[in-house]
Amino acid sequence: MPNNLPVPGDTPPATALTPAALDRGALDRVLARAAELNAGQLEPAEGMTEAQLVDLGREVGISPEHIRQALAEERTRVTAPEARGLVGELFGATGAVASRLVAGTPVTLLAALDQWMQREEILRPKRRFADRLTWEGRRDLAGNLQAGLNFSGRAYALKGASEVGATVVAIDAQRCLVRLDADFAESRRTAVGLGGAAATIGTLGGAGLVAWSASIPGASVVIASIVAGGWALGGAGLAMVAGRAQKRRVLRAQVALEQILDRLEHGEIKRPANSLVDLLTTITR
Repeated sequence: MPNNLPVPGDTPPATALTPAALDRGALDRVLARAAELNAGQLEPAEGMTEAQLVDLGREVGISPEHIRQALAEERTRVTAPEARGLVGELFGATGAVASRLVAGTPVTLLAALDQWMQREEILRPKRRFADRLTWEGRRDLAGNLQAGLNFSGRAYALKGASEVGATVVAIDAQRCLVRLDADFAESRRTAVGLGGAAATIGTLGGAGLVAWSASIPGASVVIASIVAGGWALGGAGLAMVAGRAQKRRVLRAQVALEQILDRLEHGEIKRPANSLVDLLTTITR
């Protein structure tokens, strides 16, 4: 009977197996899973510099330009709460955001945006960071006169925001990612409060009218109920009006941010000649 057991010291015959080539979808899944596993092993203090990310991307076939743009988008990312539930449905989002690739350097682009926000949107500087500026609405005499007289016919859609911000991150020597954001959370809270108060007053007033009519002999409860229903509907209607006004406010701000990026992209933000606004600002300082 033949002995098929391996003899100690013998080497089993090698089997030549050729791995199948991976398609693009499989490659993406493998890289994503490998990155996930690698991230789970990294200590919190361990990180990757931009140069290391660029080198890593080059090794897997991702161009440095795309890596730098992804990094710029991450650095300019603004986390805004989503409009959820009944309040979100009625009153919309808490802010507006717009971003674009623009030719220029962070210094020149931030300077141009600062000039525009102060002169054309009636805002004043609030905070200054290395790659970000924020503004808030002006409350001085010159700002109020500019908004009240409104010789330019502008809507000043950003003046009602509690804060307007601009973040500019360089992608290469010629281009930057510019992100503008306007925070209307405080404005929405006010609109929600007014709408809620109107709806509550209408409902409670109607209920009180029905209870009062029921306690008086000879009073028509049916008529009182009809009037109470009208009050309740009126309160709900006022709440809806407040919600629509808030949504329009944020929509106008969204359009204004996009228009500013249009002007910035085409180099149309230039300092005009001395105007009445300059004179008013000088007098009130």
